[in-house]
Amino acid sequence: MLMDVPPTVRKAAAFSALLLASVLGGCRDQPQNAAAPPEVSVVAARRTAVPVVTELPGRTSPYLVAQVRARVDGIVLQRLFQEGADVTAGQLLYQIDPAPYRAALDSARAQLARARANVESTRAQAERDSILVAANAVSKQTYINAVAAQRQAEADVAAGVAAVELASINLGYTDVTTPISGRIGPALVTQGAYVQLSEATLMATIQKIDPIYVDLNQTSVEGLQLRQDVADGRLKLAGPDQAKVHLVLENGGAYALSGTLEFTDITVDSGTGTVTVRAIFPNPQHLLLPGMFVRARIERGLDQHAILVPQTGVSHDRTGRATVLLVGPDNKVVSKVVTATRTLGSDWVVEDGLSEGDQVIVSGIQRAQPGTVVAPKLAQASTPVVQAHAN
Repeated sequence: MLMDVPPTVRKAAAFSALLLASVLGGCRDQPQNAAAPPEVSVVAARRTAVPVVTELPGRTSPYLVAQVRARVDGIVLQRLFQEGADVTAGQLLYQIDPAPYRAALDSARAQLARARANVESTRAQAERDSILVAANAVSKQTYINAVAAQRQAEADVAAGVAAVELASINLGYTDVTTPISGRIGPALVTQGAYVQLSEATLMATIQKIDPIYVDLNQTSVEGLQLRQDVADGRLKLAGPDQAKVHLVLENGGAYALSGTLEFTDITVDSGTGTVTVRAIFPNPQHLLLPGMFVRARIERGLDQHAILVPQTGVSHDRTGRATVLLVGPDNKVVSKVVTATRTLGSDWVVEDGLSEGDQVIVSGIQRAQPGTVVAPKLAQASTPVVQAHAN
């Protein structure tokens, strides 16, 4: 019966079979095209010098503090300063009633004049008796008494000079002046108040706040680790004696001017386990006031072995460990645990777990699972941030 099929029909059937085979072959090729490896961006790990920054809490304190106290007894006649104003050393602040001290000075001067007159009299008597005793006209005891009287009169003169000086000093204390330049606080006594030397009445307080101190607290463990890193050569100090210090204010803003370290205490507080680190900052605008809480960032040296990885390339697992995804030699993704304890700009500082040249995936991580094959593409690392911090 097949012999009865017309030739045109047989040709049409053969063409249809050939077309069906071609379509089926195309369907078999589609899974191979879909299996192309996903593209990811990677950076090559490179060791670089990274500043070692220690962040410590602290509080500001004035550079100089002077408590103005009464040094004589008396009534305050007037106050000669404006509260909260800047004062200069030697400026008159208060006037205490000087009348009794002026009278005491006059009395001391009069006593001194009497003592000097007595010296003249006793000296003349001693000179006369020296002649008479040589002629046996007076007894030797009389001459000795005359000489003693002269010396006593001279001692009275010396005491009179000291009394005049003391009275003059007390009179000067009625003019209450500032010993330092700085900013004065509120007046603690008013006009008409009675102040006393015995009570050392506090009258005002002056503080110099330009420059200003910042007292920081560092744990003894942090200080020990720092010294060990320097001894092992892992860290290089940024300077022979000083380190740069930057402040973060209470509102989170950065203080524009940098400071320097003054000293580090050598005694550990047995109660808190901390040592005091003091820094000094310029404060020309008086933005920093005594008693403010701040945080200081101290650049203590350079870590020569750290590796910077963009923050997009570091994640943390459920236990809090930092991990990165690497592209192996066969372009397979490998997960690795690293030590990354701090950030610098937009990068994580990786201290351990990476080797020079490791390819860290920083983009396309959602398509890169451990064990899968990927197509890596080199991305540029953000090195300018490191240079800015290292300077």
